[in-house]
Amino acid sequence: MSELPGLVLPAYFSYFKSPVKMVRSPDGGIAAWRLSRKTGGWLPADDIVGEILGAVGGEISSLTLDSFIQWTEHDRGRYLQGEGPVFALYETVRAIVETAEAEGRRLTSTELALVRGIRRKTFVMFEEQLQQAGDAAADPLLGAEDQGSR
Repeated sequence: MSELPGLVLPAYFSYFKSPVKMVRSPDGGIAAWRLSRKTGGWLPADDIVGEILGAVGGEISSLTLDSFIQWTEHDRGRYLQGEGPVFALYETVRAIVETAEAEGRRLTSTELALVRGIRRKTFVMFEEQLQQAGDAAADPLLGAEDQGSR
């Protein structure tokens, strides 16, 4: 798909409650990638570019980079299971959130900052693993960019 006027890439979206990122493809067009809740990796989603760009609203919305990272890590932490440091951090986030829910309250500002910080860290860690495994859409630098180090 070719470039659309006014679209700044990369761009991030929620598509029916699933994170989607659009990036510049090697040929100068648009490549879209949707999060796989089965693997945590990225699935080609070029077939939904037109739908997303033509129908933002309702079940499709634009996301900031930080919101995209938070949503991606929310889903990875919720739908994936495994061993290792990333999954230990997902368990930490789950424990913080479940404690607040059990107490019938929202996260405190300190808890919220902790959860957001952990998710930024797990995003980079998970994306690095995906990149090493050959996932063409993996980009651990997005997490570093979100923290202002890029």
